[in-house]
Amino acid sequence: MENKNVKPFGFQDKFSYMMGNVGCDLMFFLSSMYLLKFYTDVMGVSAAMVGSMMMIARFVDAFTDVTMGQIVDRAPTKAKGKFAPFIRLVAGPVALASFLMYASWFKDMNMTFKVIWMFATYILWGSIFYTGINIPYGSMASAITDSPKERAELSKWRTLGTQFVIIFVNVILPSLVYYTNDQGQSVLSDTRLTIAAGCFSVAAFVAFMVCYHMTTERVKFETKTEKFDLVGLLKSLVTNKSLLGIVLLSLVSLLGQMSYSNMQSYIYPNYFNNPGLISTTSLLTVVITLVCSLFVVQISDKFGRKNVAIFAAVIQAASFIVLYFLHTDNALIWTIIYEIGAIGMGIFSLITWAMLADVIDDTEVTTGERADGTVYSVYSFARKCGQGFSSGIAGAMLTMVGYTTATAFDPEVVNKIYDVTCLVPAASYVVLVLVIIFLYPLSKKRVESNTAELRRRRAAK
Repeated sequence: MENKNVKPFGFQDKFSYMMGNVGCDLMFFLSSMYLLKFYTDVMGVSAAMVGSMMMIARFVDAFTDVTMGQIVDRAPTKAKGKFAPFIRLVAGPVALASFLMYASWFKDMNMTFKVIWMFATYILWGSIFYTGINIPYGSMASAITDSPKERAELSKWRTLGTQFVIIFVNVILPSLVYYTNDQGQSVLSDTRLTIAAGCFSVAAFVAFMVCYHMTTERVKFETKTEKFDLVGLLKSLVTNKSLLGIVLLSLVSLLGQMSYSNMQSYIYPNYFNNPGLISTTSLLTVVITLVCSLFVVQISDKFGRKNVAIFAAVIQAASFIVLYFLHTDNALIWTIIYEIGAIGMGIFSLITWAMLADVIDDTEVTTGERADGTVYSVYSFARKCGQGFSSGIAGAMLTMVGYTTATAFDPEVVNKIYDVTCLVPAASYVVLVLVIIFLYPLSKKRVESNTAELRRRRAAK
């Protein structure tokens, strides 16, 4: 942070960084919430096939994520910065690819065509273009500021962007894309979802452009020139404890979060026969997260992000365990207990991106190399694995309990849907608590020590 003519960190940085996340999450949450439902209920593809497709795509990500991380680390720093130019380059293609996944005009095509189209568009969107924009965007936080407190602010605003998206995807959209059929059942409208996907793609493109034009990268990093060492990268996953910790933390937390997100489209319309509950619980979750945002930076600054993350994960695990054993059909009881757990989810999501920046700093202190893109690509791959595994598990479980369009409202099937909705997140969050306690090493003291050391090194240069 050498150039004193660069404007100081402020509101514009937080807002522009938030808008980048709005662009990513408009597509990400739409796919997490509706893609499985779209292909099972509209296109007639089996849940197991859709889940398998999402898991197979993660193997492709193993190559594309790491490749993109290397491209980012080796990219020269231009007038706009090192990371922002990628956002402008990929914004259009990723938005178009997202829209093509919801091609309801192909619903009457033969099954082979529909499966091929599903695979092709999902991998094009998620493994290529989404990777191409999300990795440089996520890496950019370290270039906007080197202050742990300011990075916590960026993490908070990034999460606020997520809450803004949730209002559209989970609160407003269900009332627009579901309708009641002649049997009084809540069903997904293919045409309405396709139109919504187009609107979301346009909105995502606009959000990316706001992020690009308003972002200021203050911290300048040297361009990486040495040959890519795959063996060294794999070794670092074992020897770099902070990187290993954040990878496992990300994987299990996304497994819990996304498995519930996938199952929302089944438990509320099918078990409670009330898709409006998606809007109700999601709106309450947004409100809770916004309230948490008022104090999360202060408490993480006082107690350390690791301790706050443990507390948050415990609350999330406890809520789903209680819901499983209650097996309630009372929507009010479900909502109250779920929203108690949402306090933990809100707190955890508000600090998780600052924890990633802490890991990038720790890696530089330990190895002497700055590798924002590579570290973020590994982290991104872990997140996608969590998403893919959750979709794969959800798809497999739905098939195992006998879910089809014909059995979608059978009492035995919907009761098993309830169990799946509770058990997978509960198990994930229990594991998350153990991962943070035993495998994530970055205490408050170590984070502060790393920040001081890196400032000393840069001052020396």
